[in-house]
Amino acid sequence: MTTIPQSPDALLTRKQLAEALTAAGFPVKKNSLDSMVTRGGGPAYRLFGRRPIYRWGDALDWANGRMSQPIRSSSELPARLSHSEAA
Repeated sequence: MTTIPQSPDALLTRKQLAEALTAAGFPVKKNSLDSMVTRGGGPAYRLFGRRPIYRWGDALDWANGRMSQPIRSSSELPARLSHSEAA
């Protein structure tokens, strides 16, 4: 079982970050993070030499920012989401 960092300043590799986010309830794969580095839309990172390092607090902010508002019924979903799910 992957441990969830206690400190927001904990530094993680991309693999560690994917595992910690998933353990915290935000399912994300390392390959998705790899792709987001070139496409954009991923959590902020820093380079240690050539190696990307992620700060846990930044990654949690990113993950929380991707969450929707609470939904009680599919009728509350925006029209663009409900149409894509019907396909």
